[in-house]
Amino acid sequence: MKTYLVTGGAGFIGSNFILYMLKKYNDIKIINLDKLTYAGNLENLKEVENNLNYKFVQGDICDIDILTKLFEENDIDYVVNFAAESHVDRSIDNPNIFIKTNVLGTHNLINVTKKYWELKDSFIDGKKFLQISTDEVYGSLDEKGYFTEKSLLNPHSPYSASKASADLIVKSYYDTYKMPINITRCSNNYGPYQFPEKLIPLTISNCLNGKYIPVYGDGKNIRDWIHVEDHCRAIDLVLHQGKIGEVYNVGGNNEKQNIQIVKIIIDILRNVLPENDFRKKYINYSLIKYVNDRKGHDKRYAIDAKKIKEELNWKCEVSFKRGIENTIEWYLKNQMWLENIILGKYHNYYKKIDQ
Repeated sequence: MKTYLVTGGAGFIGSNFILYMLKKYNDIKIINLDKLTYAGNLENLKEVENNLNYKFVQGDICDIDILTKLFEENDIDYVVNFAAESHVDRSIDNPNIFIKTNVLGTHNLINVTKKYWELKDSFIDGKKFLQISTDEVYGSLDEKGYFTEKSLLNPHSPYSASKASADLIVKSYYDTYKMPINITRCSNNYGPYQFPEKLIPLTISNCLNGKYIPVYGDGKNIRDWIHVEDHCRAIDLVLHQGKIGEVYNVGGNNEKQNIQIVKIIIDILRNVLPENDFRKKYINYSLIKYVNDRKGHDKRYAIDAKKIKEELNWKCEVSFKRGIENTIEWYLKNQMWLENIILGKYHNYYKKIDQ
């Protein structure tokens, strides 16, 4: 039985990955190490909390003692590092915690991993460290072109700079020690369990609560959107079939302006809510409120996923139309989950952005 250490597994993508893996494989064990900051939510994993192949450990990747204990007590085959502070606005307000978790934490994690996997002149067969990164490390694109794995790193926010730094640390462990690593850089994810600080769940939540929807600048910043399920399949493939030392871009080939996303969500909600639902009266474009643009706001991200498609035979299976409709349906069915978040640790920040 292979053992996976998933860090940050109570967050949006991490929890979706754990659910995906435990559904796909019956013969694996997953240890979920999560600090449970405001973005970590064990409600995401309720359906597997009693699964004998799953174990949750509350802890921080900056804590070397916890990491050491996990490796001492478990024969860990794979490390999948989702653990990160990940919100750009927060990184602008307080860069320190991003440097600590994303840079120093990643270094602690890979250094402890190396200690337990390294032999005299090589590493134990079948092990791999996978760093989950982001397309934001590449910076911004003009109207044409795509990010490839050979694109220069040119981050523009403390968040993306901290992720680029972490990527370089992980890559250096391959270049220097030939440690078995991969790095994935994915475009904007959406789907179930995403926190309402991100554009899609924030728009859904504010529509349902009759609150304005803040849109930065002119709303024409472009992002490439991918359903989290497609991302999870890509991670699984890279983890088991990716060539050691390589970076793989993962993208949905689905570019949309932020304002387009907001209007699509409003249109769908107006269509799916029953006629007698009082919220239908106020869910319209008048909820859109343009606000001052974010500092250093990148204009466009777009991923060239040719490498992972050709080498690992990966492709997107969830169309944006189906994905966004299913996502909205999930939030409508799980409004209590959303309310618990808004009234929980996230409340103070949510209140701030609502002002």
